[in-house]
Amino acid sequence: MKRLFASIHDVSPRFEGEVDRLLDHLAPHVGRRLAMLVVPDHWSSAPITPAFAARLRGWSDEGIEMFVHGWTHRDDSRHAGAAAGFKARHMTAGEGEFLGLSHDEALRRMRRGKALVEDITGRAATGFIAPAWLYSDGARAALADAGFALAEDHARVWRPGGGVVARGPVITWASRTRMRQLSSLAAAGALRHALQPLRNVRIAVHPGDTGVAGLLDSITATFAAFRRHRPAAYADLLAG
Repeated sequence: MKRLFASIHDVSPRFEGEVDRLLDHLAPHVGRRLAMLVVPDHWSSAPITPAFAARLRGWSDEGIEMFVHGWTHRDDSRHAGAAAGFKARHMTAGEGEFLGLSHDEALRRMRRGKALVEDITGRAATGFIAPAWLYSDGARAALADAGFALAEDHARVWRPGGGVVARGPVITWASRTRMRQLSSLAAAGALRHALQPLRNVRIAVHPGDTGVAGLLDSITATFAAFRRHRPAAYADLLAG
């Protein structure tokens, strides 16, 4: 059975309207069989309110999986080394929160986020996905210590402290600049064909996608291209 894993990133009171639009946009393709990546306090200025917590609880009750997605989503680290500095500057607009964190600081934020999401939903968080899919070595090591069952980056999904459970690039879109929009449209078009043989395919959407008609059209075309893949829960990967 081929499986499709859909996710909405950056779920926060700041983007509540955009999250609603994405849910409506994805509903014909996956219904409520998708994951939300929850940011507890987006850029330290959008904490989860009681009203939004009630919405998260309701979505969880409907079967939507909840991942912890950092704490602030903002990168406030000083990066050592050319590789990390390049990623921080060019792969994300200052949003790779866990790229420069030590093990201890990453673990502290992971535990706070996990406790918050689980207190809100009354269920175990499905896993942790770092903002922009970027991790320091310390952050990767902290995943198992925080007790997360699953983690994800651009190329794979794995059990912290265990093995890889899915491989292959995430299909996603960038809305920040026209150049990034065009490059992500081209990448999505190519991956719609290249990933057809894979058993497990991941598609991730972001609030900013809702403001660009061309990206929404590409998202629709991508889900349609994988209509033979069954919408699945990330937790299914733990069973093989």
